[in-house]
Amino acid sequence: MNYKLLVPALLAVLPVHAEQTCNTDTHPLSTPTERFDDNGDGTVTDTVSGLMWMRCAEGQRWDGQTCEGTPESHSWNAAHSVAESVNSGGAYFFNDWRLPKLRELALIAERECENPRINLDVFPSTPAAFFWTSSTRPAEGFEDYAYALSFGPDGVQHRSKEDSYYVRLVRIAQ
Repeated sequence: MNYKLLVPALLAVLPVHAEQTCNTDTHPLSTPTERFDDNGDGTVTDTVSGLMWMRCAEGQRWDGQTCEGTPESHSWNAAHSVAESVNSGGAYFFNDWRLPKLRELALIAERECENPRINLDVFPSTPAAFFWTSSTRPAEGFEDYAYALSFGPDGVQHRSKEDSYYVRLVRIAQ
């Protein structure tokens, strides 16, 4: 077997995980760690917006220091069911967890970082990928679409509700 050909071929199909880079030379972070109060239970409260966020994407588990496991992707309707399940289970002390609106999810996107575009000290192990929002386009012909925000290079896109993306839940802190 010709290993000189096999190794480059294998490297071409393996996923590449680049490290996050942040450029704070000209601007400070838009979501500095100090902006978030750690609630000590896998959630943080954004002191600017008044929103409480799950630190981990659905499918991951907070171990007291970081998010363990692999995030799960869901269709838009299944993502809403995930929120209902979290609320009925009572695991996070409240029963009003939900998908964030597009503007809310955009509040935790870190403009000075990429791969992923989020503060990894606050939201560790977040993939540079799309996350669902609850926002839809209120126009005829768009009933089967909702907005998803990417913490990667893709920004905001109008996507089919049948597509599968990640989920991060939010609630209004009290």
